[in-house]
Amino acid sequence: MALSRCVKLNDGHLMPVLGLGTLVSEGVPKSKAGEATRVAIEVGYRHIDAAYVYENEEEVGSALREKIADGTVKREELFYTTKLWATFFRPELVRPALERSLKKLRLDYVDLFIIHVPITMKPGEELLPKDASGKVIFDTVDLRDTWAALEKCKDAGLTKSIGVSNFNHKQLEMILNKPGLKYKPVCNQVECHPYLNQSKLLEFCKSKDIVLVAYSALGSQRNSKWVEESNPYLLEDPVLNAIAKKHNRSPAQVALRYQLQRGVVVLAKSFNEQRIKENFQVFDFELTTEDMKAIDGLNRNMRYYLAP
Repeated sequence: MALSRCVKLNDGHLMPVLGLGTLVSEGVPKSKAGEATRVAIEVGYRHIDAAYVYENEEEVGSALREKIADGTVKREELFYTTKLWATFFRPELVRPALERSLKKLRLDYVDLFIIHVPITMKPGEELLPKDASGKVIFDTVDLRDTWAALEKCKDAGLTKSIGVSNFNHKQLEMILNKPGLKYKPVCNQVECHPYLNQSKLLEFCKSKDIVLVAYSALGSQRNSKWVEESNPYLLEDPVLNAIAKKHNRSPAQVALRYQLQRGVVVLAKSFNEQRIKENFQVFDFELTTEDMKAIDGLNRNMRYYLAP
């Protein structure tokens, strides 16, 4: 892993600053996640972001193993993230859930295991357990107990690092102030893009040596049950497009570069070979202070993704 393209986590491990997101939208075949992973590794991506709830870890794992077997990459050069889904937050369910992901992937360990959402749902095979009236059935679990179970997974060597996702300032504090805390979260993965730049949360994370990882960094395809349909397209923003034109780049490259220059690790999701390549070409240009200020000015605290 090229050190200049990695950030050092608070536990000493290195995380590549640009990753591939593998969430497949509804109606898209799961095989697309495997194909995108293959292409991404060939292009130079070393950070692959996945999750149990995406239901495509077999396909992604198969692509990883194929690229290891053909000599493109070594396992230790890859950084693979999976996430603990909300139905597995009871402490006794945490390790079996990770082992289940590892079995699907046919890997011995993951590089990062994170709590996917700060919301606990009824345990079981259903990813979104609902009652007769269609409301999600929640569960009461203290996330500090879930965290202690993640710490044990790290100690057991099943994951190199542990972190959280979709946590706000208060929820992070709750983990950080946990009596007997053994490991701090290395990261907090949240929705983050020029329309939702998370500047306060970023400042807080930096002060605690927690890396902020941005998902939906390019806005979002709006054909998922999680996504607000009426939101404007980020990549059509006139300010972003003017800056892109000035640098002879795409608006997507500018949106990704913006995050890198703020010290944010950024995930880019695409299943288009050309765009996967284009999204990786963000290390050979720099945005000016004025560009950065102009993009900061686009913030409108607008979320594409809705919580379940």
